[in-house]
Amino acid sequence: MGKKKQPTYRVVVQEKTRDPWGTSIAIVGHYNPRSKETSLKADNIKDWISKGAQPSPTVHNILVTTGIITKDKVKNTTNELKHRKEVAGKKAEKDEAAKAKKEKGTEAAKAAEEMKEEVAEEKVEEVAEEKVEEAKEEVVAEKTEEKTEEPVKERVEEAVAEEVKEEVTEKSKEEKGEDKAEEVKEDEKPAEEEKKEESAE
Repeated sequence: MGKKKQPTYRVVVQEKTRDPWGTSIAIVGHYNPRSKETSLKADNIKDWISKGAQPSPTVHNILVTTGIITKDKVKNTTNELKHRKEVAGKKAEKDEAAKAKKEKGTEAAKAAEEMKEEVAEEKVEEVAEEKVEEAKEEVVAEKTEEKTEEPVKERVEEAVAEEVKEEVTEKSKEEKGEDKAEEVKEDEKPAEEEKKEESAE
């Protein structure tokens, strides 16, 4: 009963097994929790309690404060238990949601790290392969250069050696030619001297 955000409650007599929002046996009062105003029919309430009706903990506490019952107030354990269960359930749901988010976050982070590691490994492998290929190419290039250089060097050396030999042979021929010319001249001199000697005789 009441308006939005202004509740008022009826104090009713009802069977325990019945729906609390269903029809009631008797209405024995009203209670406004905001203004703490109560209008209760004390005679009817006492009559029903004498017949064996048991008030709920909240109604029991209201009856104690109004003086209809002279007992001590009772803790509203049912509401507290319900409230505690609701709070515990909400906390459990929040915890589960937080755990699920964390797990998703950690799984996503792990997946991202694994992807980064895989990419890094692939890059390292690619770089290593490139370096190996470059080294192979360098070795092959050096070998081909050596192969081409060796015959060229040998040819150059052979050509130089041949030129030197030719020069040496030419020089030796020239020297031999000069020696022969000198010998011829020397040979001619004694022949001329002999002729002179013969003519002088």
